[in-house]
Amino acid sequence: MYRHAYLLLAAGAVLNGADFEIKDAAEFKKLFPAGAKVARLATDMQFIEGPAWTPGGFLVFSDIPANELKRYDAKAGLATFRKPSNNTNGNTIDREGRLVSAEHFSHRISRTEKDGTVVPLVEQFEGKNLNSPNDVVIKSDGTIWFTDPDYGLSGRKKEQASNNVYRFDEKTKSLTAVVKDFDKPNGLCFSPDESKLYVADSGKPRHIRVFNVAKDGSVTGGSVFATIDKGGPDGIRCDTGGRVWSSSGDGAQIFAADGHLIARILLPESAANLTFGLKTLYLMARKSLYSVETKATMAKRPKK
Repeated sequence: MYRHAYLLLAAGAVLNGADFEIKDAAEFKKLFPAGAKVARLATDMQFIEGPAWTPGGFLVFSDIPANELKRYDAKAGLATFRKPSNNTNGNTIDREGRLVSAEHFSHRISRTEKDGTVVPLVEQFEGKNLNSPNDVVIKSDGTIWFTDPDYGLSGRKKEQASNNVYRFDEKTKSLTAVVKDFDKPNGLCFSPDESKLYVADSGKPRHIRVFNVAKDGSVTGGSVFATIDKGGPDGIRCDTGGRVWSSSGDGAQIFAADGHLIARILLPESAANLTFGLKTLYLMARKSLYSVETKATMAKRPKK
């Protein structure tokens, strides 16, 4: 095991050392270039979440308490993408390059059309309002999968009896609760071939479960894939090699496809979410946005 010290510096600065705790050196070398360093890109936000890398070559993410979507790119820096945001949490990009968002305040999944219009996609299940959609991903067949814990009720009455994982088919307008036995379902992602669905439970279990996905969209299984030992899992992503990257109390933790821990990315702030750009990993950590260069890239959707 190798551990390197880290130091909090001003925005734009590189942190000292390699900022990793390495458990599997051989796998680690496949993921990061030699001398990779964590950098803090921006700070002084309220609580950031939900990053998505856009076809336009910039990052969109949420500042939930600020009721704002932010954007970041290396040339222009940090700016407002949209305000208000209905306290959006998770974001993703669909097959047409449109932003799809999980909105806490309005208890819905929405989509931003190419002309900037925001349209609601899902608001209720079985005639009752959703709790507070948290994170969202889109499968290659166009179906929208999202988690719905009760973190963002903000005084509203909870109408759904359980905190579910849902699948929405826009073609048929059907919404299915594919899993109902989570405490606080949070981040979710598919394996590269979409045969597996990973879902983080940031409630009492603090673990990531894995499900088998059938062609009809049903899921089976649900065994524990990995447990987060520092803080809890929140946002998760799968890379092209089938590894699972999870935010955690110490920054981020990277797991091989068989579930063993490869390494930790150590941050001075607890991370709530992460995503890949081109060959860059972006980390949302409380008030600050961090990045680190990687060899790994995010799993792409299989062709339809």
